[in-house]
Amino acid sequence: MNLEIFIMKNNIDCLFVHSDSSTNAYQALSNKFSGIEPPTWSLLLAESCRSKGFNVSILDCCAEKLSQEESVKRISNIKPKLTLFVVYGQNPNAGTTSMIGATGLAKMLYESEIDTHISFVGSHISALPKQVLELDYVDSILLNEGVYALWNLLKSNLNYEDLKKIKGIGWKDKDNNKFINPPEKIVPQERMDIDLPGYAWDLLPSHSRPLDLYRSHVWHANFNESLRTPYAAIYTSLGCVYGCEFCMINIVNRTDNSESVSSGDSRIMRFWSVKWVLKQFKILRELGVKTIRISDEMFLLNHNYYVPICEGLKNADYGLHMWAYSRVDSAREKLLNLVRESGIKWLALGIEAGSQMVRQEVSKGSFKEINIRKINSMINQHDINIIANYIVGFPEDTYSSMTSTLNLALELNSEMMNVYPCQALPGSPLYIKAMREGWELPKLYEEFAFLSYECKPLPTKTLSSAEVLEFRDYFWKTYFKNPAYLRKVESKFGITQRKNVEEMANNNLKRKVLGS
Repeated sequence: MNLEIFIMKNNIDCLFVHSDSSTNAYQALSNKFSGIEPPTWSLLLAESCRSKGFNVSILDCCAEKLSQEESVKRISNIKPKLTLFVVYGQNPNAGTTSMIGATGLAKMLYESEIDTHISFVGSHISALPKQVLELDYVDSILLNEGVYALWNLLKSNLNYEDLKKIKGIGWKDKDNNKFINPPEKIVPQERMDIDLPGYAWDLLPSHSRPLDLYRSHVWHANFNESLRTPYAAIYTSLGCVYGCEFCMINIVNRTDNSESVSSGDSRIMRFWSVKWVLKQFKILRELGVKTIRISDEMFLLNHNYYVPICEGLKNADYGLHMWAYSRVDSAREKLLNLVRESGIKWLALGIEAGSQMVRQEVSKGSFKEINIRKINSMINQHDINIIANYIVGFPEDTYSSMTSTLNLALELNSEMMNVYPCQALPGSPLYIKAMREGWELPKLYEEFAFLSYECKPLPTKTLSSAEVLEFRDYFWKTYFKNPAYLRKVESKFGITQRKNVEEMANNNLKRKVLGS
C-alpha cells in the first residue's frame, strides 16, 4: 500500500517534521560535500511516542529534497493532529541554523490554514522559548528535550484548558496571550532505556533500501563516494559535563525557566545501557548500514562506559566505518586499539585554538595542560584518522593568535579539519554574556550559520566581524590547498580522493559582510 494512503487511513497523532535548511546554511557545498543526516531526535521522539501507543510519522523534507510547497501538500494529505517541527542540526551547535527551514515551512503551513496544531522543539527553542512563541505561526513550544511534555500534549485535546495544565510547554490563548508553563523534567538516567526505547528507523523515507537517502560527510567516507550511503547517526549518551563558553549543547537539559539560564547551568550526562546500545548497532547492521556517526558529545570520556560498548562491537565484527568525538585530553593510548577494532576509524578532536591560554579561557579552565602534537601522533599511530576542529574569533583573539591556530593546524596536518568563526550561539554562556554586555548579535538565523552567505560572527576586542570571517575563509583555503595536506590525502586514500578534496577546496563561499 502507498505510504501516504496508509497514513491517511490511520489518524496520525503526531507528524515529526525535519525541514531543509541546507542550501541557505551550506551554499554550494550542500550539493555534494555536506552530509544528509537522519533526523536523530525525530527518530527518538517518534519511537518514544509509539511506545505509549500514539500513531506517529516522520516527514524528512531534507532527505527527500522537498520544496516547501510539496511539504505543505504532504502535511495536508496526512492531516496530523499535531505537527511538530524538531529543530536540531547536523552539527550539535546548529540548532539555530536549523530554524531557517523550520520557520519558513511552518509559516507556509500556517498560511495554508490546514487544521493542525503547530509546535516546535529543539535546542534553539529551549534557549529562546519566548522569542519562538512570539512567532505568529507557532501554536506551542516544548521546552528541553520535550519527551514527557509531548506525551501529555498528545493525550490532551489541545484546548486552552488542557494546555495550561501541561508542564514543559509554552502556548497561546485565543487572545494571543503567551504563557510558559512550569518546567518538566528530562528523562532520568534510570528511565533512559524505557522512555527513550530506540529509533523509529522504519518511518524514514528511502529509495531502494533503508537509509539510502542519507549520506555521510565526504571525509567520513575517506573522501570515497561509495562509502557515504547508507548512513546513520546515533547517540549512546546525551549531554556533556563541561561548560565551554561557546557551546549551547546542554541547553536541551534545561529545567529552569529563569531568565539568563545557559547550557553551562544545565550540565549533565545520561547514558543508555550497554545492552541497549549494542542492540541499536545490531538493528542498523541488519538494515545494511555500516557507515555510522556516534553523535555523543563526549563518547571517549567515560571509559567505564565506552569500553564495554567497544568490546561488544569488536566481538560482533560488524565491519563498521564510524567516527566519534573525543576531547584532546581524554584519549587514552592503552584503549585506542580497542577503539579502532570496534570500527571507529575517525576521531573528532576539539582543539579549538593554538593558544593554551585561549583554550583555558573559553573552556572555563577545564582543559588540562597537554601536548596536542603528542596526542595527534598517538591517535594516528593506532590507525585512526583525525578531524581537528578549530575556532577563530574568540573575544581575546588577535591576528597573531588566530595565525598561531592556523600554523598549528598546518603542522598537525590531520586527515580532515573544520574551522569555525566564533558565534555567540543562543543557549551558550557566551550568548548570555553578549546580551549582558550589549554586544552586537545576529538578527537572522542565517547569520549564525558559519558557511552561509549571511554569516555574521562575533567581532573580537580588536577585530571586526568581517575581519574574523575573512580570516576563517583564508584559513580553510590555506589548509585544503596545502601541498603537504594533499600529498597526505593521496598517500592515505588515493588519487581520486585527492581530486575530491581539490574540488571541495575550489568552492568559493560568497559572504555578504565581505561584499562578495
